[in-house]
Amino acid sequence: MSNQNQRELPRDPAVRALVRQAQRIQLSRRKLLAGAGGLGLAAFLAACGTGGTGSNTASSASAVSDLSQSDKNIFWANWTLYLDYDDEAKNYPTLEDFTKRTGIKVNYAEDIDGNDSYYGKVQAQLAAGQDIGQDIMTLTDWMAGRVIRQGFTQELDHANIPNIKNLLPSLQEVDFDPGRKNSLTWQSGYAGIAYNKAKYPKGLRTVSDLWNSDLKGRITVLDEMRDTMGLLMLDNGVDIAGGWGDTEFAAATDVLSQQIANGQIRQVKGNSYKEDFISGDAIAGIVWSGDITQMNFENDDQWEFVLPEAGGTLWSDNLMVPVASPRKANAEKLMDYYYEPEIAAQVAAYVNFISPVQGAKEAMEKIDPSLMDNPLIFPSESDLAKAHVFRSLSAEEETNFNGQFQTSIGA
Repeated sequence: MSNQNQRELPRDPAVRALVRQAQRIQLSRRKLLAGAGGLGLAAFLAACGTGGTGSNTASSASAVSDLSQSDKNIFWANWTLYLDYDDEAKNYPTLEDFTKRTGIKVNYAEDIDGNDSYYGKVQAQLAAGQDIGQDIMTLTDWMAGRVIRQGFTQELDHANIPNIKNLLPSLQEVDFDPGRKNSLTWQSGYAGIAYNKAKYPKGLRTVSDLWNSDLKGRITVLDEMRDTMGLLMLDNGVDIAGGWGDTEFAAATDVLSQQIANGQIRQVKGNSYKEDFISGDAIAGIVWSGDITQMNFENDDQWEFVLPEAGGTLWSDNLMVPVASPRKANAEKLMDYYYEPEIAAQVAAYVNFISPVQGAKEAMEKIDPSLMDNPLIFPSESDLAKAHVFRSLSAEEETNFNGQFQTSIGA
């Protein structure tokens, strides 16, 4: 599985401007993955959060009065650099279009730096059934599962979201939200491996290939437990969606600790691993797919992204309405808008992650035809079959495994 070659800009001036905007950014928002994972293809998506029911907020949700008819606003909390943005106009083109169509103003905030940090800010209010000041929050599968189980979200009215029919079949049934009653996928992406094609022409096929002697000191791995440990366990033959436990996790941390101690791994990093790739200090590692797509866009297609033979992980971020939002119908209207294939394609052309919308690939032809065959935006069935879920963890497991991981990386 590879990225596209460096592509020429489309001829249409407006589209060309959109693509240039994408070229000017780097997708730093992937610091999110304190937990990632979810297999889109076979309805194996599962939450990776801690347990607990929080408090009884269901009655609070039912008591909320929806003011959407009179209050033409939406407040949306999302990650950074995760929506199409016009650098010159200093606005979000799709949000501008939505407001023109509906008269609803979207107050968009890049408020989410991490799942845990955001949850820490709003948990008390959510548990008390209070309005957190947002009508949509965008959280990763494992955290989405947690807040749904705790009763911190409102059930969606699918009648207000007719375009939900465009949700990819592989994402329609997820373990953390059966029937998609409380969430809709925003974007998805892989964790896998990548290498510099010029500096390492023999390439990589497996995670174990990262430990080749000619790569010593030139490897980076992610500091997000579910990604790095998920890939290491898959490489060890573990079904990370199955009934693995302490023994399997410890075997993978032993590999990680050894490769750090012997100098094979130069650093364990979050999103800043991209700087090492661009500088040439690192020439291979465990990475996020969207970053490699964007880096190739800006740096002459230097890197190859690979889903390892044993498989990679597939994460998704999800749109949800908080328990006390008074503008749920407005939020549902916005969700419906972004499930129009043409709008989904415009977002995908900017963010370069996997679109969850059927028809977005065909709609991309009018925006940037070269992206239609990019498997990191529009994956094949065979690629999705190689992506796996990191199973749900109990609260005790979360503490235990995170502690072991942090110890192994010296954090």
